[in-house]
Amino acid sequence: MKIYVVYNYGQYNHLIHRTLRDLGVESKLVENTTPVKELEDVDGLVIGGGPSLERTGNCEQYIKELNVPIIGICLGHQLIAKVFGGEVGKGSMGGYSEVDVRIVEEDELFEGIPKNIRVWASHMDEVKKLPDEFKVLAESDICKIEAMKHEKKPLYGVQWHPEVYHSQYGVELYRNFVEICKK
Repeated sequence: MKIYVVYNYGQYNHLIHRTLRDLGVESKLVENTTPVKELEDVDGLVIGGGPSLERTGNCEQYIKELNVPIIGICLGHQLIAKVFGGEVGKGSMGGYSEVDVRIVEEDELFEGIPKNIRVWASHMDEVKKLPDEFKVLAESDICKIEAMKHEKKPLYGVQWHPEVYHSQYGVELYRNFVEICKK
């Protein structure tokens, strides 16, 4: 099992890598300029967070061209939405803080996770309009699209950072993603 983490200059990308490694997955951080061809043998991909949609390198190509499960974290979530025609904009609450998230749609990504969890997230930017063919999996009082999934493809996005200590059930979320990648 090989799941790589795309480094988009975010401060928590190394924690995603470590979480996957601790789950027994072969993982490494890869630059967002890595050619698509070099990622064709992975079983899954995590598109990590970062400061700006303009600095995501080849991530749009990964989302469009790789036929593997992909989860976008924060900026990665926003990029997936943008690639499929959704809209990203400023959130009502910038900076990192604890956010109470409600899981509103049953999905294997949240298997074994309570319906209400507290997570660590920034809403400086967020998905404002859900792309076609996606469904909302989680919401909060400050953001209606905290998590989403493509209706037919194993493409996921979450606004928060499951890999940090402050997020409840983060390891479980990544463990569930690993199981999705095994299918």
